[in-house]
Amino acid sequence: MQQKLTPSTIFFLTAAPLMWAGNAVVGRVVHDLVSPMLLNFIRWLVAFAVILPLARSILTRNSPLWPHWKRWSVIGLLGIGCYNAFQYLALKTSGPINVTLVAASMPLWMMAFGALFFNSRITRPQLAGAVFSITGVLIVLSHGQWEQLTQLRLVPGDLYMLLSTACWSLYSWLLVRTTEPAGIKSHWAQLLMAQLAFGLVWSGLFAGGEWAVGASHLQLNGTLLAAIAYIVIGPAILAYRFWGVGVQRAGPTAAGFFTNLTPLFAAVLSAAFLGEPPRLYHAIAFLLIVAGIVISSRRA
Repeated sequence: MQQKLTPSTIFFLTAAPLMWAGNAVVGRVVHDLVSPMLLNFIRWLVAFAVILPLARSILTRNSPLWPHWKRWSVIGLLGIGCYNAFQYLALKTSGPINVTLVAASMPLWMMAFGALFFNSRITRPQLAGAVFSITGVLIVLSHGQWEQLTQLRLVPGDLYMLLSTACWSLYSWLLVRTTEPAGIKSHWAQLLMAQLAFGLVWSGLFAGGEWAVGASHLQLNGTLLAAIAYIVIGPAILAYRFWGVGVQRAGPTAAGFFTNLTPLFAAVLSAAFLGEPPRLYHAIAFLLIVAGIVISSRRA
């Protein structure tokens, strides 16, 4: 299902990782101000309010959404409820560079889910590109010391991010492999609202569970308000819009390799705003990730 990459498709698939890199940096900045599940719920609650005037019709009684509510409930769980919640959990113990580099395993997850559940053929260039990408991830997880891999000493944030990446990969496949009427996807705001209608419920349940176990906290100030404004407008609304268009045009597997740009952007943003310059093993991982993108873009 992969199509030729046009300039506009490349723009969409590049802009989304840039915004998600900013999301990782901002999430790290405010992790002491708000708990992860509560931040995820606030993010999507505000996004719901912003999108509602543009997509109210998708929630009406005769909407094509409701006959397919089970499928969209799963999509909302994976893309709205789990993906960012796991990422914000990851940022409590991992920095933005590590989190986004772990997410560079995305192409591997994309190919695996595609082959296992969606009859997608894995090409040799894609497989070779994935090998380079996952090697870069392993370098980050081991902090450049391969013997650490044998000791399996991953910090909780790395594991949360792996779960987040798996959720996003399955979400991307479900988003494009559909049998329901095209009306849901006829307008970008309606497409996002179809996910929000169920994802917001999941996010609320997760935030409620966080509060029930006494792990919820909120310190409202100017920094947090500015952070919420950014993650709603950028990573939530615009990035989901761009990613949806890019995936529908290029296919989940090809799009997945563009997520490897996220750590490159995160490294630049972290150096600029958090004083966390990349280490040597980050640079090596970057080279491997770029090599993976170049190789995977070749036709089989």
